[in-house]
Amino acid sequence: MNATFKKHKLQFKFNAGTSRGVLKEKNTCFLKLLNPKNEISGFGECGPLVGLSIDDIDYGDELQAFCKSIEANKDFNFEAILGSIPVNRPALKFAFETAWYDLKNGGTKTIFRNDFSSGKEKISINGLVWMGKPDFMKQQIRAKIEEGYNCIKIKIGAIDFEEELKLLKMIRSEFSKDQMIIRVDANEAFTPKEAFEKLSRMKDLDIHSIEQPIKRNQWVKMNELVASDLIPIALDEELIQPRTFEEKNELLRSMQPQYIILKPTLLGGFNSCDEWIKAAEENNISWWITSALESNIGLNAICQYTYEKGATGHQGLGTGQLYHNNIDSPLTIERGHIFIDQTKAWDASVFDH
Repeated sequence: MNATFKKHKLQFKFNAGTSRGVLKEKNTCFLKLLNPKNEISGFGECGPLVGLSIDDIDYGDELQAFCKSIEANKDFNFEAILGSIPVNRPALKFAFETAWYDLKNGGTKTIFRNDFSSGKEKISINGLVWMGKPDFMKQQIRAKIEEGYNCIKIKIGAIDFEEELKLLKMIRSEFSKDQMIIRVDANEAFTPKEAFEKLSRMKDLDIHSIEQPIKRNQWVKMNELVASDLIPIALDEELIQPRTFEEKNELLRSMQPQYIILKPTLLGGFNSCDEWIKAAEENNISWWITSALESNIGLNAICQYTYEKGATGHQGLGTGQLYHNNIDSPLTIERGHIFIDQTKAWDASVFDH
């Protein structure tokens, strides 16, 4: 097996604000596996998130060593290689899984053979509203509504809470909970005391859920927030630390959140997400899947995985529109759904080495 990689710097179309700061660009890497016997290639994406991923590193040297180790091994064994990747390198696990599945399925960017990858079915997604000045956030909200979304996810926790509350009230004054689902994402912005106060003030706005209101590893405080029954809690950053299946089960059993959110790049790929889904279902916890600002290479894999797992409700898969220089692909978003348009092609030039 031949293995190579290529770096790519994604450029945001705007300053993407979160409670951890403003994003203007994102570094990522593409892993390429090539079978020299039939010249079929498979691609995966290794793109950790700055300030969030446990493998927030420049992957250049590690990917070079990883590719050399694959080429030096005469007997390519997917399971053995995957198992050899350390648990603190989740983005690499995701990239390698994706590249292998792509190669195994003929090198056509088909990661899972299903009705989504064949273009027959769509996935419902939420519209993402980034933090910024109130007028900018209001402009984004209006745009998402006009684009046909009936579920909006709003990043909160960076600007004045009174302004954020006004924006939420503005949406609710025009759309009932049956017309528009509102999710909010705090990205660990609040102290436990602040969280109780802010959730209390948002309670009457029929908020679907709040993602990670307080910093991770505060199990008792998070469980108290869940038990308060103010707004349903969705765990996100809480899941990032590598855990065995038993430890995943223990975390969910202890906190009992209403939802968990799965990001394959941050959690170690499909196998790890499978374990989280199993643990969630054993504890009667719902889940959905979200991209982690990957290019269309990673997003394509996550979308196909999402459909394969039978995910219900609105997923967080609308991030492909964020970049000036994303890779042209058949992934298409219309009226709050993402699907594969078979009349469109992948831009193969970006993969030239």
